[in-house]
Amino acid sequence: MGENTKKTIKTIKVDMDKCNGCRTCEMICSAFHAVPKYSSVNPARSRIRLIRHPLRDIYVPVHAGEYVNAECAGRDKYVINGKEYEECAFCRASCPSREEFKEPDSGLPLTCDMCEGEDEPLCVKWCLNDALTYEEREEEVEEDEIKAQTEMEIGLEALADRFGLEKITDAVARMREKEQ
Repeated sequence: MGENTKKTIKTIKVDMDKCNGCRTCEMICSAFHAVPKYSSVNPARSRIRLIRHPLRDIYVPVHAGEYVNAECAGRDKYVINGKEYEECAFCRASCPSREEFKEPDSGLPLTCDMCEGEDEPLCVKWCLNDALTYEEREEEVEEDEIKAQTEMEIGLEALADRFGLEKITDAVARMREKEQ
């Protein structure tokens, strides 16, 4: 078994009481991830989405988590101020049974990358009411886990440098189609 080491865990904390439903987080996220950057705004490409019920003043920002290739068993329902929500509505994962957090053109899953390269996620920076806050904490993880993640990232970067990101994306899409 490998040794333990510290890893920085980055999170976005959501205060639903402060969110006013302005959707600025969706707009800046989609603009930041547009190709080229800031060339377009399309909330369907955003890594954060807002669950809205304006008549009851309910707004819940949810940012994208990891892709899972199987549906979960969770089918609970929640009632908030008289409106019923399925458990899936608050789920951060992209999975085969939902269209949320999938790139609209390719169908590839979208994952929040915390606006890599920025000091903090732009959804946090641009949130008008401070409903979103950015937090970092240290957590112990096995060294083998970090090594595997680093090796995968290095391998993907090498493939993208050699073949181009578009060919890599196409290959992943074809692999995904074979799984289904």
